[in-house]
Amino acid sequence: MKYDWILFDADETLFHFDSFKGMQLMFSRKGVDFTQQDFEHYQKVNKPLWVDYQDGKITAHELKHTRFQEWAEKLETTTQELNSAFLEAMADICTLLPGAKELMEALHGKAKMGIITNGFTELQAIRLERTGMTEFFDHVIISEEVGVAKPDAGIFSHALEVMGNPCKSKILMVGDNPHSDILGGINFGIETCWLNSHSEEQVQGISPKYTVNSLHQLREILVA
Repeated sequence: MKYDWILFDADETLFHFDSFKGMQLMFSRKGVDFTQQDFEHYQKVNKPLWVDYQDGKITAHELKHTRFQEWAEKLETTTQELNSAFLEAMADICTLLPGAKELMEALHGKAKMGIITNGFTELQAIRLERTGMTEFFDHVIISEEVGVAKPDAGIFSHALEVMGNPCKSKILMVGDNPHSDILGGINFGIETCWLNSHSEEQVQGISPKYTVNSLHQLREILVA
């Protein structure tokens, strides 16, 4: 095994993250029919917030609060309540990406594994538990707790420290986001693997060490 440590992103790398489905479930529990149109309107607010969060312009708290402001006013509740209800719904619909469990089992005992996620604390442990993945990970590094998000080198430095400062040449970062996962990893000086499940075009100037279209393919590369 070439690597001592394999670090994974969480959403759309290990777990499916279908936020429309999650929103529908959350709102149906409140007696609201949440449509595709409602979702598109929500995403106009939500997407730029995530960019600002990754760029360090806003905090996790601000992101959570702002994205649900409009709905909180409509439903006469708090943004905090809606945010928790949403994360609860996301935990309830959580499923693993194809090949995730098999990959973990194949790597278990051969390399140490960790997660570095920009997702929120409330969701991480419960998903790992429900999908039977907890035992595979030595560390789960969450941007909300560290105070900086990927691609900031600060979150990678924090991970390195927690991991006991292994040699960077022995670490692989795996993720689906070319900017936060791949560019973040490259800039920090570790090798990266881009999980490109949707056959997107490679972003100019971002060159991962490996590009795979599935976790099965990654398993073949790592456990050859």
